[in-house]
Amino acid sequence: MPKPTADYFRRLSALVAVDDAAARPTRPVLEAFSGVEMATIPVATADDLEAAVARARSAQEGWAARTVAQRAEVLDRFSELVHRNAGALMDIAQAETGKARSYAQEEVLDVALTARYYATNGPKVLAEHKVKGMLPGATSVRVRYQPKGVVGVISPWNYPLTLAVSDAVAALVAGNAVVIKPDSQTPYCALALAELLYEAGLPAELFAVVPGPGSVVGQAIMATADYVMFTGSSETGASLAEQAGRRLIGFSAELGGKNPMIVTAGADIDNAVEGAARACFSNSGQLCISIERLYVDKAIADEFSTKFAAFVSSMRLAASYDFNADMGSLASAAQVDTAEAHVQDAVAKGAKVLAGGRRRADLGPFFFEPTVLTDVTDEMTCYADETFGPVVSIYPVDSTDEAIKLANATRYGLNASVFAGSSAEANAIADQLRAGTVNINEGYAAAWASTAAPMGGMGISGVGRRHGDEGLIKYTEPQTIAEQRFIGIDRAPVIPKNVYRAVTPYAVRALKYLPGR
Repeated sequence: MPKPTADYFRRLSALVAVDDAAARPTRPVLEAFSGVEMATIPVATADDLEAAVARARSAQEGWAARTVAQRAEVLDRFSELVHRNAGALMDIAQAETGKARSYAQEEVLDVALTARYYATNGPKVLAEHKVKGMLPGATSVRVRYQPKGVVGVISPWNYPLTLAVSDAVAALVAGNAVVIKPDSQTPYCALALAELLYEAGLPAELFAVVPGPGSVVGQAIMATADYVMFTGSSETGASLAEQAGRRLIGFSAELGGKNPMIVTAGADIDNAVEGAARACFSNSGQLCISIERLYVDKAIADEFSTKFAAFVSSMRLAASYDFNADMGSLASAAQVDTAEAHVQDAVAKGAKVLAGGRRRADLGPFFFEPTVLTDVTDEMTCYADETFGPVVSIYPVDSTDEAIKLANATRYGLNASVFAGSSAEANAIADQLRAGTVNINEGYAAAWASTAAPMGGMGISGVGRRHGDEGLIKYTEPQTIAEQRFIGIDRAPVIPKNVYRAVTPYAVRALKYLPGR
């Protein structure tokens, strides 16, 4: 299948939410497989972002006036359009990131499934409902959900389809407008999805794509949006959270991870080997929830390490717009430099390379072999710092208790994985892990693709959650409307006020004996 054409890029470029895009300076967008410029993108200013927010704020009023079911219909149509245009979306994701096609397909499916989930469940979750009032029969209370207004989304380069839209669809069904700053490496993925949202019936002002540097456009989002969703590094997330705090606006973030996998003595070794390879090297390891630490019981550590190294060494790397590659390239020279630096630092300090460990310039400028290390110690950079690349370390452990202790010995807490001898054993381990998601017999996809369940991090791995009810309600302002009828809180007809006040504590205490209280 061919990569995206010049005409395709020109069509998408026209959707950038800036006035007079032709007069704007541009920056190149590279094809990751070759490192060659394949298109340019207009570079927006802070004024452009502010204008987009103003248009979004105006359009949002009409969007919020629609029923949740009417908004959900747009997202349902969008989900179907994503399925129909899967090939083109996979092409653009591969072109901008260099990922293998199977992981581009994961993104496409995730976008479609998330949109369908919120289209189906949004009307139920956001339905106005009654709750018990202070005085049974006399206090009527209903809860409703108002949108925040304009939600700013700052999305990263590693999953530029999923992370451009999976948060946005929840914000949209809740009645908000969305202004998104995609990463400068991957703007066309966001624009490709914007085109499909518009085709599904979403007014263009409600999903505005404003590409530009974080120091300009990102800062303008922080200064103008009513709520911000960020995916990226823990350091940047902390800085943005501070800015959100000064404005007292809502803020949610999925941040970094140094994610562990535990393999117990009773685990099926072959199954664990294959699962670990997927967990560590999906998207070339450029995944916040990918595994970088393997804690393997010493009773099976040698066998596991030998089989895992052989499996990883056999993985096929290729610059391919088809399904023949096990792993693609990294997304940029900076990612390759980081992976290489972590490996070289570890080897210089005594670590051993069991598989990989080298650049592969013969395949393309950003290729780096999937790499397995052992004998890694705490003075090595890759021991505690996130590599965010295809590098994983194996740590033999004496017991499951030691594995749990080491897995939790980190500032991060995003994702974890367990392969054990039984479901009961694996679940008992999972209950003790400090991570927002734990996958059993899988590295990350079981939790990630379960869109009804919350997804996010503990520690410095995040604030708030995406997916599930939590990932929708965060984009709303819950409102309580309480109506007092027949009698007042501090008075009742006929009864003298002093008597009423005297008996009220006893009456309130007696409420616990009423059914349903």
